Amino acid sequence: MEAQQESPSLPRSLPTTPQSLQNKQREEMMACVAALEAALLPCLPARELQAVDRSAHSSHQIDVERHARDFMEAAKKLQLYFISLQHEDQPTKEEMLRKEISIMEDELKTKSELIKKHENLIEAWRKELKEQLDRHTAELQRV
Repeated sequence: MEAQQESPSLPRSLPTTPQSLQNKQREEMMACVAALEAALLPCLPARELQAVDRSAHSSHQIDVERHARDFMEAAKKLQLYFISLQHEDQPTKEEMLRKEISIMEDELKTKSELIKKHENLIEAWRKELKEQLDRHTAELQRV
């Protein structure tokens, strides 16, 4: 069976859009699973043939070993694929710092706007109090 000879490679270049990235990752995972399944299926009948034929140097023994080796190679590729996905999901130190800086900049912007709002309120109150003081002073001077 030549199906187990076709095995997917690990992720190469990453597409730019998140949707195409998800589709590519899904296709790669499905290819890995298909390779694993293709390697597993021949193992099942070969294992049964080996159980029937108990000779020490059986051709069935060679088949079982070859199919088991193909299965293990496909399983290793699938494992490497999942490990690579796990590493992709973990942000680098640079990305984490950029994210923190972005959060701090947003917080700084929000607080600056809040300070400006309060400064405007205080200025309006000062103006109102000055007008009130002027009115009271004018009233006192009349009396």
